[in-house]
Amino acid sequence: MELGRARLAWAAALLLAALGAQAAARDSDPYRVLGVGRSSSQADIKKAYKRLAREWHPDKNKDPGAEDRFIQISKAYEILSNEEKRANFDRYGDAGESQGYSQHQHRQYHHFHEGFYFDESFFNFPFNSERRDNSDEKYLLHFSHYINEIVPDSFKKPYLIKITSDWCFSCIHIEPVWKEVAQELEVLGVGIGVVHAGYERRLAHHLGAHSTPTILGLINGKITFFHNAVIRENLRQFVENLLPGNLVEKITDKNYIRFLSNWKKENKPHVLLFDHMPVVPLLYKLTAFAYRDYLSFGYVYVGLRGTEELSSQYNINVYTPTMMIFKEHIDKPVDVVQARDMKKQLIDDFLSQNKFLVVARLTNQRLFQELCPVKKSHRQRKHCVVLLTGEGDKFDKAYEAFLNFAVANAKDTLKFVHIYNDRQPEFADALLMDDEKYRGKSAVVILERRNNAGKIAYKTLEDAWQGSKEDNFILLDLLDQLRTDPGLLSSETVLEDLNDELAPMFLIRWFYSTLDYILDCWDSLFHSNWREMMPLLSLLFSALFILFGTIIVQAFSDPSNTRNSPPSEKAETAAKSEKNDASFSKESNSRIPKKGFVEVTELTDINYNSNLVRLRPGHINVVLILSNATKTALLQKFALEVYTFTGSSSLHFSFLSLDKHREWLEYLLEFAQDAAPIPNQYDKHFLERDYTGYVLALNGHKKYFCLFKPHRSGDEGGTLALCEDYNSSLHTEARGKSSCSPGSSSIKNKLHKLSFWMERLLEGSLQRFYIPSWPALD
Repeated sequence: MELGRARLAWAAALLLAALGAQAAARDSDPYRVLGVGRSSSQADIKKAYKRLAREWHPDKNKDPGAEDRFIQISKAYEILSNEEKRANFDRYGDAGESQGYSQHQHRQYHHFHEGFYFDESFFNFPFNSERRDNSDEKYLLHFSHYINEIVPDSFKKPYLIKITSDWCFSCIHIEPVWKEVAQELEVLGVGIGVVHAGYERRLAHHLGAHSTPTILGLINGKITFFHNAVIRENLRQFVENLLPGNLVEKITDKNYIRFLSNWKKENKPHVLLFDHMPVVPLLYKLTAFAYRDYLSFGYVYVGLRGTEELSSQYNINVYTPTMMIFKEHIDKPVDVVQARDMKKQLIDDFLSQNKFLVVARLTNQRLFQELCPVKKSHRQRKHCVVLLTGEGDKFDKAYEAFLNFAVANAKDTLKFVHIYNDRQPEFADALLMDDEKYRGKSAVVILERRNNAGKIAYKTLEDAWQGSKEDNFILLDLLDQLRTDPGLLSSETVLEDLNDELAPMFLIRWFYSTLDYILDCWDSLFHSNWREMMPLLSLLFSALFILFGTIIVQAFSDPSNTRNSPPSEKAETAAKSEKNDASFSKESNSRIPKKGFVEVTELTDINYNSNLVRLRPGHINVVLILSNATKTALLQKFALEVYTFTGSSSLHFSFLSLDKHREWLEYLLEFAQDAAPIPNQYDKHFLERDYTGYVLALNGHKKYFCLFKPHRSGDEGGTLALCEDYNSSLHTEARGKSSCSPGSSSIKNKLHKLSFWMERLLEGSLQRFYIPSWPALD
């Protein structure tokens, strides 16, 4: 018997495993996931992917399984959009490059089927960081490292950062794609970072990532979130979109002269890349971003019609990528590099040696510090030869002579620069001492920076610089003497920081700052994290609510009409009625009703939980018991008695049909035997007992009620409940006209003095009857 049960259990386990394997195979088939055939074209596959991705995107689809479904769709598209992976799947049933993988998996399944054997790798699911691929370890970021190193470095290269955590299924799904993209982009010069939210919560919160996985880009200290499917093409395009759009200019035969001639205006060397690719390579864009402060970049697509003159002018090999650097002379490049495979290291070495013009113009303090660094030792002496000149054709001859001298005498220990006296007057006055012989002419100064505070040692050529042969000999002789006699620089002074000539105007800077702020707000509003936007949105909607609320109140209220109009007959009648009842008048003066009517709802099985069982603490539901025959008359009197208590937000008013829920009422009244004795089940009048006019104050949270018994007609004041009592109230506007028959008048007398009972209810002086739990209202 036991053996039969064991066999049955094993058979059930086998069946479940087979069904699970079949379902897994169906879910892992990319053709089934995208709903396309095996012969579908790439256009059909892409169309199906876009349709499904739009339908199952987690931001738009609130289905609990939308995220898993979206990941399956992205993974299927990643396989089928890559011809190599698609061929592997069609041939072996798997997108990997291992040919025998599916066969091994098939054998492993049969091994399990025959001997119920589990492979050790069956449970090797990388839930925690110890079992995951350790390739992310070298990219891990810490808060101080991010603030002190990554953010400043983002002004030179963009960063792609992933926020992950343990026990994150989606993080596991994107790991293969992330690893592939990270390796590819890192070679091109993109910074890669990984933040573990479990250990670096402060950094994850600082980045605005409140869920995992999250991928974001960082450039120029600005964070941008990635919102598309995690596939290679989308991540690569995301990084490319982070870069500014004006880094590289497209160059043809029509604009190459203008582009290269801008060296004087921009004060930068110009770089041209000749390649047969129709689009600018990402590596070249990243390089342009890194060197944007020093160089201007242009791209020539040699396969495009309209570049033949440019290619022949510089004798370009159209089959090999070629990079050229132009400085002051545009007819011939100063340096050239050719390579079939342009590597980042090769490009960096090539550009770092040509960051400045032969005779660069000092346009700001940073450039002055780079070209003329402070001496650190006697062996590292570096001198600057500065041409102080003016702008215009009058000074062109002197500048050309100085440029030719610099080309002929270029050395690592010498830097030749020039400056415009009119744009940097403090600099020129400190070196020339307002000497009249240099006024309107060019001068040459040899200087050496002594410290970062601006102290320099210098020597000025005695005569103005004309560019003659004699001037060249004098300057050359001074430079030869400077090698052996550092004391030649006998004069000393302190220079002020240079003006930033190329800095944009204040209005332009303000415009771009405002534009960046607007774009950040727009991106945060539609894509970024709502937690950070909630304070701003709350403040905005609060202000709008107050503004429009004030306008609406003023629009619907007219103070002049309210003051000048005579009181209506109904108001006068209501005032007289209130004066006749002293206690009622006193309460109405101290409590102002919020509405001009009493909202009384029927207590049914639909709203029973919300109106009683789950009633908020401190709230009480006042329930009137009535029948179909007494409904109209009792509701009218009930509204009159409780009207002045509608100003309390903790009171709710309902009525209960005795014809429908007599059993529920009988059960409740069993806990109030002293106040309302209940006949036993053998009493012949059991079903005839009249509970109409009973009022129960139910406290749903503390499970107790207070009971009001109907007023008998023989009691004192029992005949005072006349029809005009109700007609004089304000409720006639909402409830309509009521009948004034003797029957209705006697029924209304049941609720006489209910208002006094309500007073005692609010005072807390009524007897409370507690119950163990609220019965169901069938």
